[in-house]
Amino acid sequence: MKPCRVDEKGEQILRILSENSKMDFLDIAKQINSTPEEVESYIKEFEKEKIILGYKANVNWQRVRQNDVKALIEVKVIPERKVGFDAVAESIYRFPEVSTVYLISGGYDLLVQVDGLSLREVAQFVSEKLATIKGVQSTATHFLLKKYKEDGVILVDHPEVKRLPVTP
Repeated sequence: MKPCRVDEKGEQILRILSENSKMDFLDIAKQINSTPEEVESYIKEFEKEKIILGYKANVNWQRVRQNDVKALIEVKVIPERKVGFDAVAESIYRFPEVSTVYLISGGYDLLVQVDGLSLREVAQFVSEKLATIKGVQSTATHFLLKKYKEDGVILVDHPEVKRLPVTP
């Protein structure tokens, strides 16, 4: 995957869309001093080049499904000749329970996020599916207890401060 060259106007469009993907071409054009047609052209090119992979809403799932379980699993891998970590990573990211896979530095090689309906479901996934993949040497599972911030969005409510500020 080779990096694509994006000019300054293109980066501005991408930044705006990453903050609010519902913004229309006209509003984006006003912000960057452009035309809606030019913005639409940039976006179509970004979609074609797979720079924009999709559009999604940031949902605070803790408010919707409070019993869901998320786990972050560190995975130590024996890399394969000629493909390194990619083949094992692909074996892992193809499971529907897996929402995210990163190649990382440090004591482990991959960081895997798994979503489940219960601790038992996630534990079974780790022991019966993940740990049995050829090339997986060991795992360390960490269960997510609470999210405070995700993708730049603060998820916790802060009560309004009702006191007046004190000045000297």
